[in-house]
This record gives sequence, C-alpha cells and structure tokens, in this order.
Amino acid sequence: MDEKEFDPCASLGKGKERCNADSETQYLLIGEEKLLQSITVRAPLPQILNEICSALDCEISNVVSFISLPEDDESERAAVAMNAALFGLYDFCSEEVAAGDGEALGTLQMYSGILRDPAAGERQLIERAKWLAAMAIKRHNEAGPPSMCRTTRKGPARGRMFEGPICMN
Repeated sequence: MDEKEFDPCASLGKGKERCNADSETQYLLIGEEKLLQSITVRAPLPQILNEICSALDCEISNVVSFISLPEDDESERAAVAMNAALFGLYDFCSEEVAAGDGEALGTLQMYSGILRDPAAGERQLIERAKWLAAMAIKRHNEAGPPSMCRTTRKGPARGRMFEGPICMN
C-alpha cells in the first residue's frame, strides 16, 4: 500500500526542498508557498486557516491546532478544550493572532499528546503560522464588495461546518 495515500503532510509538499541557504526566500512551514498563493487568490478563509493548522501540525509532531475568530462562539471554544482534555491532550500553546497594528484577529490554540512547552524552533513556526493567519484574516476582512458570496460558519476554523452560501451570484 502507498504510504503517501494516508499521509496528511503529503499534499502540503513535505519532502519538497523548502530551505536553501542560496535561496532568497526561506519557507518555514510545509506548503507555505501554497498557502501564500491561496491567500493571494482569496481562497475561502476556513480553507486557508485549516491548511495553516495542517502545516503546523505536520511540522510540530504530536500536536493538533485550531484557529478561532473573535466572532466564534465562546462555548464552542470551551467545548474544543474540554474534548481535547477528554482525549488526553494537553494545552501546548495558546496565542493571539493579531494584525500589525495590534488588532485582535483570532486565537491559535494548540494541543499536544505530551505535556511540554514549545521549543525555540517550534516557537518560530508558531509565529510564522500566526503571521500567515493574520494576513489571511485581514485580507478576508478587507474583501471586495458586499455582493460577493459569504458562507455562514459554525465552530473553529478546523472542522468548520458550512450551511451554504447566503447569496448566489
């Protein structure tokens, strides 16, 4: 059986050369170039946030990441934390996703199967993920005319449920 068939990191470009001393741009997260392209072409925000979490989960082993937005229901965030504890996961990292001007755009919550704090290299990955999430959320919030289709969301970014478009163009 093909191992890549079940590898969640395969679609993110794991194995593709990411960092090269000779290159001008160093990508810290798996698939960061793809994430930047998704942000540029205005892919749906939940999709981008889920890809950021997946990239972070692949880079830092034994973690599960979620990005919630300020308008997300507080009780749903509490339910995620409670479910993580039920599955034996520990709080690994909880950080605010903020714009350059300090505006709160969301929260990155990470859980781990091992009780520990992020290492220095992992902190760098977390900061990069927060920066990408902030860029995606900011771009989404500044999106074009109100006539564009919007979707109704429920729950944190990872595992969001969509009820469907509010409008059809």
